[in-house]
Amino acid sequence: MGKVVLSGKGRRWVEGGHPWIYGDDVAAGEGEAGELVPVHAPDMRPLGWGLFSTHSKICVRMVSRGTEQPNREFWLGVVSKAIRARERAGYLDSEGACRLLAGDADGVPGFVLDRYADVLVVQSGCQGSDRMRDFLLGLVREVLEIPITAVLDRSDTGVRKLENLEKHVEWIEGTPREGVLVREGDLHYEVDVIHGHKTGHYLDQRENRLLAAKHAEGVRALDAFAYDGLFGIRAALAGAETVVCLEQSASSIQRLLTNAKLNGVEDRVTVEKVDAMTDLRKRATAGEKFGLVMVDPPAFARNKREAQGAGRGYRELNLRAAVLTESEGRMVSSSCSYAVRRDEFQGHLAAAVRDAGRTGWLEHYQGASPDHPQRLNLPETAYLKCAFLRLD
Repeated sequence: MGKVVLSGKGRRWVEGGHPWIYGDDVAAGEGEAGELVPVHAPDMRPLGWGLFSTHSKICVRMVSRGTEQPNREFWLGVVSKAIRARERAGYLDSEGACRLLAGDADGVPGFVLDRYADVLVVQSGCQGSDRMRDFLLGLVREVLEIPITAVLDRSDTGVRKLENLEKHVEWIEGTPREGVLVREGDLHYEVDVIHGHKTGHYLDQRENRLLAAKHAEGVRALDAFAYDGLFGIRAALAGAETVVCLEQSASSIQRLLTNAKLNGVEDRVTVEKVDAMTDLRKRATAGEKFGLVMVDPPAFARNKREAQGAGRGYRELNLRAAVLTESEGRMVSSSCSYAVRRDEFQGHLAAAVRDAGRTGWLEHYQGASPDHPQRLNLPETAYLKCAFLRLD
């Protein structure tokens, strides 16, 4: 069995609560790829157990602060707590969807597991989660009281390269299929689990879509970077007069149209295949106005080096959105860039509203839905920011 001995700085970092240990903070260490290893202070005092990586800058991901090696009972407890939290949030409807396990935030490093009705989709991001995949899936099947007919491994994210892991997609169980139908209250939508973004869908925006829709009744709504259209379709279900969705991907547009039809709002939802940034500028120049403007772009910054350029992008995007929002209208703006902090994003919004010659009020500032928990000592899990503004 391998083991890790930390430097003094590493010990202080671990005792401060953060679960990631970087290679620079390891005084001595060895282990197999993904092995569960004991972690010690410089004086050999035990600090807990973590999953070892032979390649990543994150050398160890802590899973326990105890002295005893985590066993099956330990991991069953971790999985059970996570699934009970989703049950308490009301996310375990058999026809619904949610993130069952959110990786490091739920104490299962690198292991993401989403459920779409009767289909499970795995994404593994580190050597430890690859090694534990089948074991963790077995525990989930033991705890979860919802019938599952298929399991897909979509471990195709770029972060795997940092762990010297190849991307792969495989059906572990069940009959391969692309489209999965999901029901979320009065909302119905289709998920492409093979080709869709992330594991097929943006589950983290669930509650934010509901909150945005509260301002939709009787107004014209605009949904930019619409993807599968659920911000806009939620607005239509809530009584929006018309909804314009802007999306560049042909496959996403097809799914958006399918979702509009599934919800009986296809007569009030129109889709335009455009570059959203360019189209927003044209609409603003033409003097268009909407009572509800929703912008949910892809990440502008994937690391701290890109944060400054991302700030310029967020200011420009939200300037256009603010110009398009009518007086006393609502503007909903999201950022999924962890490298752009919450206070920084709010500053970009303030600058954009000012440059648009508007006065704005921040009515709500939300994060991700509860199935994407924010672990207090792991700020990297607080990536999503969604601001709800009222403009004069």
